[in-house]
Amino acid sequence: MTLSITARCVESGQLGIAISSSSIAVGARCPWLMAGVGAVSSQNITLPLLGQQILTQLEHGLSIQQALNMTLAEDRFREYRQVAVIDAAGNTAHASGSKMLGIWHVVEGDNCVAAGNMLADRAVINAMVTAFVETQGELTTRLLAALQAGIDRGGEMGPEHSAAVKVVDDYAWPLVDLRVDWVEQNPVQSLIQLWQAYEPQMEAYVTRALDPREAPSYGVPGDE
Repeated sequence: MTLSITARCVESGQLGIAISSSSIAVGARCPWLMAGVGAVSSQNITLPLLGQQILTQLEHGLSIQQALNMTLAEDRFREYRQVAVIDAAGNTAHASGSKMLGIWHVVEGDNCVAAGNMLADRAVINAMVTAFVETQGELTTRLLAALQAGIDRGGEMGPEHSAAVKVVDDYAWPLVDLRVDWVEQNPVQSLIQLWQAYEPQMEAYVTRALDPREAPSYGVPGDE
């Protein structure tokens, strides 16, 4: 019920995930990231704990494949899971259980891995990797271009209703964390519109966090 792209920016070291689903609030359950460590999309019949556990194993020095294998070995329902992982060096790994839903596919690309299930076509995932590699700009922009490419190629078998994009940088908090938890149609387009509104303000919010003395005004009544 999900398609996702999990990736790293070579220039900035940022890690990010863009994801969409026919289910409500996909951004609350599936994308898990830790700055300087890795990013995990835990999807299909989701166990959110998998993302947290894999990141902890990576933080403790395990290789990406070791972290994935060790975490799944402890999940007795692992055959229902689909997991895609990238580490801070750009290495990728993935797993898809034997009880996956519908048509599913996973493709590893340069500093990215795309995965999906209940797909209209396996080519959906190939299109996402191609779009990510060929798009220039901010990591968030590239992730959303990849997600849109997957939707344009057919997306899921049914309509998508939620979407999210999350990116971490050098901070303990996400640089980008935008979600569309439920719309009747086109959640990815709604998410892209959110990013277009947020991108010009993004650095200002970082400045406000790190040094409020240098922060630009909010432009709201009382803080003109």
